Amino acid sequence: MMLPEQPIKAKWHLAAAARTRDYMQLLKPNLSFMVVFSSVVGYLLAPGVVFAWKEVIILFAGGMLVTGGANTINQILERYSDQLMKRTMRRPLPDGRMNTTEAWVFAGLTGLSGALLLGVFFNPLSGLLSFSSLLLYAFAYTPMKKRHPVAVLIGAIPGALPPLIGWVAATGSLSVGGWILFLIQFFWQFPHFWAIAWVGYEDYMKAGIKMLPSKEGKTRFTGLQCMFYSIVLIPMALMPRLINLSGNVGMWLTMAAGVMYFLASLMFFFKNDYKSAKRVMFSSFIYLPTVLLALLFDKI
Repeated sequence: MMLPEQPIKAKWHLAAAARTRDYMQLLKPNLSFMVVFSSVVGYLLAPGVVFAWKEVIILFAGGMLVTGGANTINQILERYSDQLMKRTMRRPLPDGRMNTTEAWVFAGLTGLSGALLLGVFFNPLSGLLSFSSLLLYAFAYTPMKKRHPVAVLIGAIPGALPPLIGWVAATGSLSVGGWILFLIQFFWQFPHFWAIAWVGYEDYMKAGIKMLPSKEGKTRFTGLQCMFYSIVLIPMALMPRLINLSGNVGMWLTMAAGVMYFLASLMFFFKNDYKSAKRVMFSSFIYLPTVLLALLFDKI
């Protein structure tokens, strides 16, 4: 007599699993992980802080929730654009698997609970900064992407805040060490964003998203701009050493990563093709974790 219930339970489990996958897509866990990783490193680089599982897990959870909330709002506002791009058309909102009301509730719960978690467990300033980052990303950067390439500059601000948030969570202050980490991540983002925009240019154009620095599109000007922003990162490697945030090994590895990033941008300027743009993109993926880990492992 219990047999008919088995297919019902199986369908319920399948539906629950599918909905969980949809929520995970809203969170963008791969992107969120890298963002939160930089926040954890910023926390651990603060003077006098030693690794402790409890603090790291709470910081990681709070960061994932805030970032997930921002990513969800981004997908709500871009749901019609996402329908036009091959990379995003299968997301829950453009595919019609989820309505905007449910997504807004999810964004509110994740974003607010993450900011509150950081504000209550660490200090109010870290919670305020994390929520400000969410607002900038969701309501300034996201709509500007369709209006003007200055969106990259706007997006670089919330994109660079995570290590500063981690620093503030540890110290309770906006001191110079946190701002140095902010600046490194700030300048890193420009070649990173532009390389991605160059590689996905045709898809972005379908959705009306304007990310490249030139109105003419895929010109050498993008590579030139990548060079300007990546070369700044080479002398900037001195700054953590000058304030005794990290030692000589961290400084030289950070400098070497900056040289690698600049050379990739230089080749992109000369060749202005898909392969060189992808090289800048992959160099950006290598640069940030390399620098953060180098500074952390050589912490003074």
